[in-house]
Amino acid sequence: MDDQNKNLILATALSFAVILGWFLIFPPEDPPITPEGDAVETAAGELSAPPPVVDGDPAAPSGDTPAPAQEAARLTIDTPKVAGSISLVGGRIDALKLKDYREDLDENSENVTLLSPVGGAGAYYALYGWTPAGDLAQEAVPGADTLWQVDGSSTLTPESPVTLRWDNGAGLVFHRELSIDEDYMFTVRQTVENQTEAAVRLAPYGLIARHGEPDVTGFFILHEGIVRQNDDELEEIDYDDMTDFGADPLWGSNADVVDVERNGWTGFTDKYWMTTLIPDPGTPFQSVARYVPGADVYQLWSRLPTVSVSPGATASSSSMLFAGAKEWETIKQYEDGLGISNFLDSIDWGWFFFLTKPIFRALHFLHGLIGNMGWSILALTLMIKAILFPLAYKSYVSMAKMKELQPEMEKLKERAGDDRQKLQQGMMELYKKEKVNPASGCLPILLQIPIFFSLYKVIFVTIELRHAPFFGPFRDLSAPDPTSLFNLFGLLPFDAPEPGSILALVFIGVLPLLLGISMWLQQKLNPTPTDPTQQMIFAWMPWVFMFMLGGFASGLVLYWITNNTITFTQQYIIMRSHGHKPDVFGNIKKSFQRKKPAVETGKAKKK
Repeated sequence: MDDQNKNLILATALSFAVILGWFLIFPPEDPPITPEGDAVETAAGELSAPPPVVDGDPAAPSGDTPAPAQEAARLTIDTPKVAGSISLVGGRIDALKLKDYREDLDENSENVTLLSPVGGAGAYYALYGWTPAGDLAQEAVPGADTLWQVDGSSTLTPESPVTLRWDNGAGLVFHRELSIDEDYMFTVRQTVENQTEAAVRLAPYGLIARHGEPDVTGFFILHEGIVRQNDDELEEIDYDDMTDFGADPLWGSNADVVDVERNGWTGFTDKYWMTTLIPDPGTPFQSVARYVPGADVYQLWSRLPTVSVSPGATASSSSMLFAGAKEWETIKQYEDGLGISNFLDSIDWGWFFFLTKPIFRALHFLHGLIGNMGWSILALTLMIKAILFPLAYKSYVSMAKMKELQPEMEKLKERAGDDRQKLQQGMMELYKKEKVNPASGCLPILLQIPIFFSLYKVIFVTIELRHAPFFGPFRDLSAPDPTSLFNLFGLLPFDAPEPGSILALVFIGVLPLLLGISMWLQQKLNPTPTDPTQQMIFAWMPWVFMFMLGGFASGLVLYWITNNTITFTQQYIIMRSHGHKPDVFGNIKKSFQRKKPAVETGKAKKK
């Protein structure tokens, strides 16, 4: 391997190290903590009346805001995957827990809470209703404070929907039927009966409200906030961007309005959970993202087209609400079975989606066969190395030929002396004559970088890796290595130091340690570089990476160890097959030998 080849490898590795070091030394700032009480416990923002409609278009909302939600009877939600309740005040879906997921690995830990009612910190819920149009008064339609009556069953299960009823006392009777499947999809069917002697015009809507900015992960590779599909465009909006929205002439300040013509959906997404409004596919609607600054409330609206209901007639509108975990298989079933456009893109696949999607699908498939995510990562690594083997083979063959050309290279250097141009010309002629590409050895390394980031994205973002065990102390492959010298690598019942702390850097885990050793052994396939600077950098690089990657997800470190081990084996076998026997133990021995200072050597020669 010539100097250019070494420099290219070195530049690639150092660039990667600088990026990792930057985010280790300057981590993202923690999100601001929203104080309890005050705006969070006020219903003003979230309960501000839906905009009235004039001639079918939403007008600016009035300044009146209903009072906070009163205590009222509730309907129970009980399915195989969720449990919660619906408040009869406004008919809000505002209490929901996920049965399959706990806050942490403790068996006694609470189930994950997704939706919460008004009155406590972090209220988060869905609300449905109608906006009036024409001469219809705001009071004629149900609002956030409307007290609904139960018509039939009082428990919502996959087998038994519930129906709410409200009579406005002026000739309009409203019904709302809610049903749910065995996963996370609600179906909301709204109906209005016109018992008056005049036609009425009104528009159905769905609303998701969130009090205060939630506690987000705050990591640059993960989007948390609004995610919505506007026909053929997927849009992602952060919470802080909502506060910078401009004024809309009809919806007021801090509002972003998009007219969706055919297919779309809009929702709030967290790292693993999501709440999304989904009009029936093919239905046009108005998607509105809105921030209420006075109450610090974030709102998402899906407002459907205005309908005209003749005297004695009935009008209905149906839409869906997804509230649950972002499970790939579940979301894919909804996308395929219900025709929800690009619903799988609600999972944050990132810029390298063309790699993250197939990598996850392969990992998901392997997990279905093996049943253990750790072994599935090992199997996935073998698959990736098998796919890249033709390129790796050419690379290792080229490296072996470069080794064979070392004597010729030394002769060229002696003949060229200090003439760099003559040396470069001679080297190019030699490469052309022997049909050797000095840069081919770098191609597998360059390909490994996007694959590494894509796999990191998969492990960090997808819920299938959350709390996924491997064996022994490795109970969560999405978390850093839980072992360390502090607990004798998991043998003692002590927790490892917190990732990112000084102690965590000192008491390194077993997986980062194996990573450093595997990188170090891989280097020993080749002699130590003669250049002192390169020699120092190559000597420190495995151990720098060991400490830097120690705080990464243990599943990612497991992949890197496996990748290094396979690469070492492939390179060793291919170099042997081309007549070059790597002296691994000899190179290790030489790296530990101290060189005598040049001054001392010169004195010895004089004597």
